Amino acid sequence: MVTSRRRTKSGVLIADDDVQIRRLLSRYLLNEGFEVWAAENGEEALYLASLHQPNLIVLDLSMPVMDGFEALKRLREWYQSPVIILSAADQEREKVRALDLGADDYMTKPFGPAELAARVRASLRRADRLSAAGQSDTAVVEFGEVQVDLGARLVKRAGTEVHLTRTEYDLLRMLVTNPGKVLTHRQLLQGVWGPEYGEETEYLRTFIKQLRRKLEGDPSRPAHIITEPGVGYRFTE
Repeated sequence: MVTSRRRTKSGVLIADDDVQIRRLLSRYLLNEGFEVWAAENGEEALYLASLHQPNLIVLDLSMPVMDGFEALKRLREWYQSPVIILSAADQEREKVRALDLGADDYMTKPFGPAELAARVRASLRRADRLSAAGQSDTAVVEFGEVQVDLGARLVKRAGTEVHLTRTEYDLLRMLVTNPGKVLTHRQLLQGVWGPEYGEETEYLRTFIKQLRRKLEGDPSRPAHIITEPGVGYRFTE
């Protein structure tokens, strides 16, 4: 199924096996000025993504033929734009697996189309900021065994490159460029995800947990990404 309209903003691909969800989201995003394509499984999503090069993909995890996990894994071999995951189950292990595979955002069903549209806009703005920033930062930040090359957008630990998703890197960049400063939950959420965010502290904790697992010597006793209880997080070298 393909729905299209003259592109006035950005193109969004929706992949979900629920026809009602596809129709609802397609209609809403079209009215918001986006061009929209829709797929009913992961295999069709891969084909439409390669054909139309959408600016963002909304990807359901539970689909026939090819599920969202496999589709995301294959997409990240070549597709660099944002991917928002839809999940029917509010399970941390599913979210973590999707984030590890390169998802930028996730939403748990049920949700409203207005919320999804806000997430789409926020993800696209974030991608634009990252693209515009490009090579503007040239500093290299080092802490423990970790080296963050801001110009190259490259993170290494003990000399070995560490794979971070776009969102994980953006969050790390905000922390390391504000050493010693306590950044509130709201500052981090709005600085990384956009102005629509501010109250999703559990959402932020998931990404902090991911960064600690990948970068801290002992994630259960972090030495560099420090929790300020009830307030936010602080980076220390």
